[in-house]
Amino acid sequence: MTKRSMPKTTTATSPVLGVRDLNRATLQRQLLLRRSPLDAKSAVAHLLGLQAQNVKPPYYALAARLDGFGPEELSALMADREVVRIVTMRSTIHTHTADDCLTLRPLVQPARDRELTAFRKGLEGVDLGRLAALARELVEDEPRTMKDLREALLAEWPDADPQSLGIAARCTLPLVQVTPRGLWGRSGQVALTTAEHWLGRPAGAAPAIDAIVLRYLAAFGPASVKDMQTWAGLTRLREAFERLRPRLVTFRDANGAELFDLPDAPRPDADTPAPPRFLPEFDNLLLSHADRSRVVPAGYRGRSWVGNMVHRTFLVDGFLAGVWRLTDDALVIEPFGTLGGREREELVREGGRMLATMHPQSSYDIRFGTVIPQG
Repeated sequence: MTKRSMPKTTTATSPVLGVRDLNRATLQRQLLLRRSPLDAKSAVAHLLGLQAQNVKPPYYALAARLDGFGPEELSALMADREVVRIVTMRSTIHTHTADDCLTLRPLVQPARDRELTAFRKGLEGVDLGRLAALARELVEDEPRTMKDLREALLAEWPDADPQSLGIAARCTLPLVQVTPRGLWGRSGQVALTTAEHWLGRPAGAAPAIDAIVLRYLAAFGPASVKDMQTWAGLTRLREAFERLRPRLVTFRDANGAELFDLPDAPRPDADTPAPPRFLPEFDNLLLSHADRSRVVPAGYRGRSWVGNMVHRTFLVDGFLAGVWRLTDDALVIEPFGTLGGREREELVREGGRMLATMHPQSSYDIRFGTVIPQG
């Protein structure tokens, strides 16, 4: 049974949750404190999607979280159109269940509309309603690459900026990437059609934001209003939290920020053991809070990417501790700091488990790379 943390109280009315309290609670919600028996589809739904700029990260994300997972499970769901790849939160590609695809995309449509304002100059004289209708006709006739779509739209608006036309189509329509793109062990260029056409049913109305607040807290809480706004790429969510306040419990973090949570959500003790985990690049654990100190130590901020290159990361004791990569013959673990002997042993064991899950037909050594210097 998960124990409840007993946070200290202050002169404020809400108890204080320290960094380790928040870390353990978030890991539990993210299925990273102990592996979950959930199936892949249920996990994708619980987590409100998996960030998926690249094809492989969702597979590694589930391998770190689920007991008995194999990449073929998620690949089969994608082939059967039970999960899809689509631009949603933060204007980035996510892997969502079909149901969430058809509801979460309408929820974040205001953010997609705002995104278009940066491209107004390249869209002068373009009727966006007509563009959306033409783009829909094109991609529902047959899936199109973005290059094909740009060229077809440019024929209609020759004076417009081609890139802006493509972005306008992506922002005004819920475009999904069709398979074989996204399937495990397969390759395929990005070809697009509408979510409704691919899934064979119309999109639903945008869900009440209150319901999504509750789901966000179940997967990422305890969290502040700013945390959820960071995750969703939306603004002005304070009203929803205030409406829900009677149904929620509140805490404060060490800096005094108000955090909201579900009353019965798990909040394990701060000293609950947290096994090492190997995460993919772009894992939502590292991207879904305005204040990431619950997972990222202050000295390691910004060290999981260089320029436009984002590294795969690993956790030790629940916190970001380094990056990892696969070479032709080895899993190379590169810590940010010095690891103890037991920590290294646990990482090797977890690395072996990850390799056996994701690459059972391959043979990799596991070795530690040169410690990446700070600064």
